Amino acid sequence: MYYLPLIGILIIIIGFAMKLDTIAVVVIAGLATALVSGISVTDFLVMLGEGFVNNRLVTIFILTLPMIGLAETFGLKNQAVRLINNVKGMTTGSFLTLYLFLRELAGFLSIRIGGHPQFVRPLVQPMAEAAAISKNGEIDDATKEEIKAQSASMENIGNFYAQNTFVASAGTLLIAGTLESLGYEVMAIDVARASIPVAIITFILTAVYNYSFDQKINRKYRKGGK
Repeated sequence: MYYLPLIGILIIIIGFAMKLDTIAVVVIAGLATALVSGISVTDFLVMLGEGFVNNRLVTIFILTLPMIGLAETFGLKNQAVRLINNVKGMTTGSFLTLYLFLRELAGFLSIRIGGHPQFVRPLVQPMAEAAAISKNGEIDDATKEEIKAQSASMENIGNFYAQNTFVASAGTLLIAGTLESLGYEVMAIDVARASIPVAIITFILTAVYNYSFDQKINRKYRKGGK
């Protein structure tokens, strides 16, 4: 009797071995485990619903990964590269500076445009590489890795330094609440107002850094790509 709740594991093993529907196997295994453990069908459904709601964000994140893969397979990356090739005079550094501006603007407006797997990997990085290829011809793997890192850093910098410029962001409210609990009279709008100059300074410094990154690539390929 003590081992009966383990029947769910047996059902999962058999179901997977027979290549049955994964969701159906897991739900049936959970229901069987609940029934032999003295849990009613109603309580089981409540637990199932609560578990789904509590973990829905993880589920949504996981679902984006195959969607991104399908989008890349059916030409999203190629269309992004074609778009950047049609823009005359666009360099890798200038494109990444433009993306940083859009990323900070999105943070100011509290618009979530994605992240590394959803946006940088399938769009920003290929477009930055295309800008380098358009200007310098074929580039080596080392340069591609540097562009990949630079693209990822734009996402990190833009998100980190601009997220608190929105008055109702979680970070702004946390800072304001912490300072208030320590006896400082600070409102969320004060934190957001103080974050704006930081975001602007960050943008200027990073734009200079991206310009320097462009010059580094140009020097490398003027010398033959070594």
